[in-house]
Amino acid sequence: MTSSKKKINLINFFLLFLLLIPTVSYSQNIDSLLVVMDEVMLKRNEYDNSKEERINNLKLLLEDTTASKENQYYITNRLIDEYEYYSFDATLYFIEKNLKLAKELDNIELIQESTLRLAKLLTTSGRYDESINLLEEISASNLSENLIKEYYIIYKKCYYELRNISRVNSINKKYQQLYFSYRDSLNTQISMLDKNSKLVLEVEEQNYRDKRDTKKALEINAQRLEHTKMGTREYATVAFNRSYMSYEVDGNRKRQKKFLILSAISDIQSSVKDNASMTNLAVILFEEGNVKMAHKYINFSFEDAKFYNSKLRFLDISNVLPVISKSYEVESFKQSRKLKKQLIFISLLSGILMIALFFIFRQYQKIKLGRESLKTANLKLKNLNEQLNFKNNDLKRLYEELSAVDSIKEQYIGTFLNLYSEYIDKLDVYRKTVRKFIVTNKTNELLKLIKSKDVVDEELKIFYTNFDKSFLHIYPNFIEDFNNLLQDDEKITVKTEDNLTVELRIFALIRLGISNSSQIAKILRYSVNTIYNYRVKVRNNAIDRDNFENMVKKIM
Repeated sequence: MTSSKKKINLINFFLLFLLLIPTVSYSQNIDSLLVVMDEVMLKRNEYDNSKEERINNLKLLLEDTTASKENQYYITNRLIDEYEYYSFDATLYFIEKNLKLAKELDNIELIQESTLRLAKLLTTSGRYDESINLLEEISASNLSENLIKEYYIIYKKCYYELRNISRVNSINKKYQQLYFSYRDSLNTQISMLDKNSKLVLEVEEQNYRDKRDTKKALEINAQRLEHTKMGTREYATVAFNRSYMSYEVDGNRKRQKKFLILSAISDIQSSVKDNASMTNLAVILFEEGNVKMAHKYINFSFEDAKFYNSKLRFLDISNVLPVISKSYEVESFKQSRKLKKQLIFISLLSGILMIALFFIFRQYQKIKLGRESLKTANLKLKNLNEQLNFKNNDLKRLYEELSAVDSIKEQYIGTFLNLYSEYIDKLDVYRKTVRKFIVTNKTNELLKLIKSKDVVDEELKIFYTNFDKSFLHIYPNFIEDFNNLLQDDEKITVKTEDNLTVELRIFALIRLGISNSSQIAKILRYSVNTIYNYRVKVRNNAIDRDNFENMVKKIM
């Protein structure tokens, strides 16, 4: 479903909702319906475009050269249906075209049908004499069952309108007798039809109106309204009739306006240009003093009548358009004078306001300068605070570094003193052992003790353990940070968290600032060549070989 169809469905739903509102809220109901009608009026082009699209599609079918004359006739009939209340000239053109086709086909029934369509068009456009002349050319006895009903309907319509417009009593009576005659003929023709058919209900409604039994006519009208669809010519006609019958019953002007609005909305939605509802609504609104809306609606009606080219509608509108337009001009002139006075008053107020604004602006400039100065001072103060914070952070960092250095110093001193104390004790024990061997003349045992490397190996092992623990205490993340400098598949794994491998021990000394291989070899008791090979091997496994050792020195 297209967006335009959705909008139409929403509007119809809203209209249905308004119809169900109790009669006590008629004033609110009218206002809401007028709002809906204004929205529908704005969409007139959308509805007309849909109509034109259907017409163009039918014209394309008509251009088919292979179509038979019979098919051309029926396609043209559909075009006439679309144009019937949309454009008088186009309807007349296609009816005459169909009449010509019917004569070419030599089909009596089609000729009669087209002639009746032409008579109906002339009747609806106010050309009653021309319509009657056409009807007189047709022999009623030769008409089919469907066409005879249409024949009587058109005759009845002609004499109904002629009766209403005639001011000569004798002629009026003549038209009235003819009207009743054709009405009775039509009643006879439809007597065998279904009681609830559209034609029967339409004729019955008019019959009750002729009898001035408006209440009964309204009951029939309610049945017709229930079975018609909003947005169709039929709905517009039924609602239009209901508006005036409602007013005849109790003089309820609001109910009359309600159904005129509904009729007008349906006319717009069905692109009916030959309409009367909005014109009559404009007249009522004008009588109530609502000149602005009356002017708006009468002009809308005039545009439709101009588009349709109906002399009858032009005549109806011409009787009220000048009066409404003149009143609108007077109203507009009064409004213009009122606006001029208001404009002068507003101009004076504007002058006073400009003077006040000038002084306010000057004061604002002073305040602005003060704010700028204050803003500059705040910025300077903010910069000073930032600098002070930066200095405080530096001092804090230096203090933390000094504290860390002091802690390291204390730890190194404690470890150094403890090691020296242990080595003095061990030397004393070693001295006593040597003295004992010499005194007891155990030379062989002494030589054996001196030749053994167990003591040295044991001491070296203790040295490595103490070094590893002390270093990892100072640099707890050394192993993880060191591995981050190596390639993924070359990372070094330690057996325990507080023990270093030979490679890690070498680079731990480099981190402490001892980068000379001979010094490292001396401390760790390895050959210089061994230390060199270890350094080269690890460096080759590094992600950045050139800067590897410098990056090791920066590990925290």
